[in-house]
Amino acid sequence: MSEVSQNIYRTGRICTGLTQEAAAERIGVAAETLRAYEAGRRIPPPGDVVERMVLCYRAPALAYRHLRETGGLISYVVPELEARSVLESAVRVYLLLTRFARSQAVDRLLEIAEGGVGQREQAEFNRITADLRELARPCLELDVFWRDAGATKD
Repeated sequence: MSEVSQNIYRTGRICTGLTQEAAAERIGVAAETLRAYEAGRRIPPPGDVVERMVLCYRAPALAYRHLRETGGLISYVVPELEARSVLESAVRVYLLLTRFARSQAVDRLLEIAEGGVGQREQAEFNRITADLRELARPCLELDVFWRDAGATKD
């Protein structure tokens, strides 16, 4: 595992201010098991352990990073995300959305969809969906990295 992946579980816990013992109790694993996850000696098994961490730590970014590092197929569905500032991600959403709307790609997408994606439309359809995928990236960055940002602020 990479150095970053060795620390994603620890980072999530530390951000909540929980000790390993308190976090382990809330998550429902032994403290030694949590220590092994945080030291990179073990990877949490598929299932609800990481889900409980994400909910306990209020850290959607942990879910994303865990899936990215342990589930090879996620890269086919979810683009690689960067932890940008809220402002930078919001500006990117605005600019990409504005560009997409001005290109009239929505109208063309509907025209293609109405008749079905034929061989002649495939390349254009692929360009439109690539633009949508690029638009999804900053939207997901806001959701993954900033969704619960205000939860710890008073």
